[in-house]
Amino acid sequence: MKLHFLGANRQVTGSRYCLQVGTQRILIDAGMFQERQFEHRNWDQSPIPLDSINAMLLTHAHLDHCGLIPRLVRQGMNCPIYCTLPTAPLTEVILRDSAEIQAEDLKYKIRRHQREGRKSKYPEVPLYEVADVETTLPMLQPQPYRKSIEVAPNVTATFYDAGHILGSSSIEVVAKENGDTRTILFSGDIGQWNKPIIHDPTLFERADYVVMESTYGDKDHEKAGDIETQLANVVNETAARGGKVIIPTFAVERAQELVYYISKLVHKKSIPALPIYLDSPMAVDVTAIYARYRKFFDDEMWELIRANQSPLEFPGLQMVRTADASKAINTVTGPAIIMASSGMCNAGRIKHHLRNNIEKVEATILFVGHQGDGTLGRQILDGARQVRIFGQTFRVEAHVAQIYGFSGHADRTQLLKWIGSFKAPPRQVFLTHGEEAVALGLASYIEKEKRWRVRVPQYNEAADLE
Repeated sequence: MKLHFLGANRQVTGSRYCLQVGTQRILIDAGMFQERQFEHRNWDQSPIPLDSINAMLLTHAHLDHCGLIPRLVRQGMNCPIYCTLPTAPLTEVILRDSAEIQAEDLKYKIRRHQREGRKSKYPEVPLYEVADVETTLPMLQPQPYRKSIEVAPNVTATFYDAGHILGSSSIEVVAKENGDTRTILFSGDIGQWNKPIIHDPTLFERADYVVMESTYGDKDHEKAGDIETQLANVVNETAARGGKVIIPTFAVERAQELVYYISKLVHKKSIPALPIYLDSPMAVDVTAIYARYRKFFDDEMWELIRANQSPLEFPGLQMVRTADASKAINTVTGPAIIMASSGMCNAGRIKHHLRNNIEKVEATILFVGHQGDGTLGRQILDGARQVRIFGQTFRVEAHVAQIYGFSGHADRTQLLKWIGSFKAPPRQVFLTHGEEAVALGLASYIEKEKRWRVRVPQYNEAADLE
């Protein structure tokens, strides 16, 4: 029995693992690499023969977990893809959007390279197209939480709520080989406790092997005041300057959570009346999916719905779908809130809004999520005075702010709470989905405090599960 680590190893994006049980191969996640220094891995040939994969398990619908699936299908993968009920429609929206963005960005890049007389270091073709997404979608096999399903001979999987986004899961895999049984737990992305809209993460008592994310394994989320107060302060200060608040937004979970908190500020009149744009066709579609799958909401969200105060819609909120409507936002004068994807500023409409506002001293660029190493968002957040957007250099004159508490990831204390629920030590813990220094630091702490075996795998490394 082997476990191959094919992504999110000593870095944050590109989650992918392959569990080999006898002749069976089970892929867990297939995410896109989003850090600039690792983007070339999206083009690499799979070290696992794709036509040998018997089944795939998908923890949730974020691009760094599902974004490479159509490329693998294009290259020969053809197997059932098991996921939770809400994950299937969310994945459809995200993959379609990804394919469309790639096509749009490629056209722009080709024109720019022709103008500059140079060639790209990557093939001037998209990773995949909408047609590849269409081929992928029938493979999705949505499943309920907490129901054990056989995904391959001698291999069963059970999905549990991970509290990260709607439909997110930790996956418990039970595999039998040569008379031995092993339980392998894939944490997926672990969410925070007491977050709005969705349920808290599931705690587990045992597993033989644990693959755990470590995104915030070196620190706790800063407590700079409650989210409502932080958000109100940024909006009010920017509005007083006559500027716009530009918020790079992940279309799944973060956009809906932002809308949730902004709706509270609007209802309480804690911010002035101003236009509020959710400028992302994908985020608009995802919000509709959230409403459709509201049986997965937590009790607090249900109380608001029953009181006819659904936070997913309120006066002043404008859902922007078309490119023309997005461009029209640039003609709006005075204060406004503009939420647009992508969350790390590496693609999508947010780059256009940054280009139009980053040199305006009255504007604020507000970050509400993790910015991967090497991304445009990380450069701005780290204080770069100049950045390149669409091949042009812009001065960073706008105010840059960050709100803490929005993260969909558990922090160090919460990760230790999650792993601390085990009543017996696993045979080994593998830390993934964290930058190298962060994962190594958390591994050292767990080894010292619990005396457990902890390993931080390298990219393309394999481990024997004996």
